[in-house]
Amino acid sequence: CSASTNKPVLTLFTKKPCPLCDDAKEVLEPYKRRFILQEVDITLPENSAWYDKYKYDIPVFHLNGKFLMKHRVDIQKFEDQLMKLELQND
Repeated sequence: CSASTNKPVLTLFTKKPCPLCDDAKEVLEPYKRRFILQEVDITLPENSAWYDKYKYDIPVFHLNGKFLMKHRVDIQKFEDQLMKLELQND
């Protein structure tokens, strides 16, 4: 089915341990069939640019490569943006 390839990509900038990231993933659980979750560990050497940018802000979320939210999940904002992307793909 082609719908799966058009799913928005939600990128989570995280590191271990990150209790806030775990909370955020729980909040997003009901939506998980509607997006692809991609986790970026900002402590890895290849992600040092993200580390410099977000080390005090994780969790940080990008939706399809664009900054969406940080610190905690704003469900309303997330739903609005997800809906917009889904409508564009129809």
